[in-house]
Amino acid sequence: MPTLLWFRRDLRLHDLPPLLEAAADGSDVLACFVLDPRLEKSSGARRLQFLGDSLRTLSDALDGRLLITSGRPEHRIPLLCKQIGADEVHVSADFSPFGVRRDQAVAAALAAVGATLRPTGSPYLVPPGRVTKDDGAPYKVFTPFLARWREIGWRGPAQSSTAPVNWIDPAAVASTLRVDAPDPGADLDLEAGEAAALAQWADFVDDGLAQYAEDRNRPDKAGTSRMSAHLKFGTIHPRTMAADLNVRAIGPGAYLRELAFRDFYAAVLNQWPDSAWWNWNRKFDAIEVDTGPDARRAFEAWKDGRTGFPIVDAGMRQLRESGFVHNRVRMIVASFLVKDLHLPWQWGAKWFLEQLVDGDMANNQHGWQWCAGSGTDAAPYFRVFNPTTQGQKFDPNGDYVRRWVPELAGPETAGVDVHRLKGGPPPGYPEPIVDHATERAEALRRYGQIG
Repeated sequence: MPTLLWFRRDLRLHDLPPLLEAAADGSDVLACFVLDPRLEKSSGARRLQFLGDSLRTLSDALDGRLLITSGRPEHRIPLLCKQIGADEVHVSADFSPFGVRRDQAVAAALAAVGATLRPTGSPYLVPPGRVTKDDGAPYKVFTPFLARWREIGWRGPAQSSTAPVNWIDPAAVASTLRVDAPDPGADLDLEAGEAAALAQWADFVDDGLAQYAEDRNRPDKAGTSRMSAHLKFGTIHPRTMAADLNVRAIGPGAYLRELAFRDFYAAVLNQWPDSAWWNWNRKFDAIEVDTGPDARRAFEAWKDGRTGFPIVDAGMRQLRESGFVHNRVRMIVASFLVKDLHLPWQWGAKWFLEQLVDGDMANNQHGWQWCAGSGTDAAPYFRVFNPTTQGQKFDPNGDYVRRWVPELAGPETAGVDVHRLKGGPPPGYPEPIVDHATERAEALRRYGQIG
């Protein structure tokens, strides 16, 4: 009997367990992707472009045999099953709050037509729910989570790319159900798709991995892998990457730790779904935040990269212009928003999700709460990043700032410490919108009030 292989956050053919399951008994397989209008609406143009480009490369790898349809999955998936006579739908398990609700609705709709949703594998090295304390309780702190995560371990990559599959031609499905992959015309600084992901990872392993632990915090260097968008859309599985990591070496060990953080935040969101938009530590609900007209003006200056703090402005302009921002700089700009401007972390998190190509609910929301002090394993509330000293430490020659803030790249700033403009800003660049020392003291006062 035919089966349905429903792609979601796994836009690849290598290391894809649901593909092996779908083709296990020689069944004909229809490969499909459902463009959910709810997710389209919440995705910025660049993230939608990366999705569309990844779908086109996947379709090419399948010789055009990828059916893309649009609509609510609980409506479209049962309809596709009826079209081809399938009674099983194979997927990678989704553990996000949205994904869990969606899959429950799809499973119920499939049951009504005599079909079954069969999840296999996940987008993670160790899926949420498997790394727990001896009593089954979830971890709230990363370090003990990491130790147990290492103990549990993970399987090697699935050999799915070599599986013989009888793919069903999408032409067998009514033309009214077929749509093109999205193509909003946005410019990307990163090639999408599985082939690009594998090539990029191989290049990083050869040229960047050994220095990763040292260079990963330097936005002025190409010291990161830029694999986050590929992990977001599943054009590569972290198992494929982990197979190349000799964890006894410093660089690979540091990289594996970041993959563990990805699993940790996914587990936290799965266990506490309200933490997507509410403080995980609810006592932080009582903290005083600014939300009036002045706060909105400060927020717009932050979004536009016009705060007068060069490292903050460089990060926000990189985000706006490329859909990416270096991780160290993400922490700096987030700290500035919540502790210098006293704005709700949710404002910044929402803006990031609108702009980032790699926008991932678990990583993004809990990264913001780490900076705000309200999440699991959060930075101490009294840790307030000084944007000037952070810039001097991690962008010592000002190369990153000069790349993204052209007002500070002219001859008048040659040889100048662009992070501390002692003679005042050059023409066209704003004065600092706040005094950091004053706002740090104010942040500590507000945090101190919540006990």
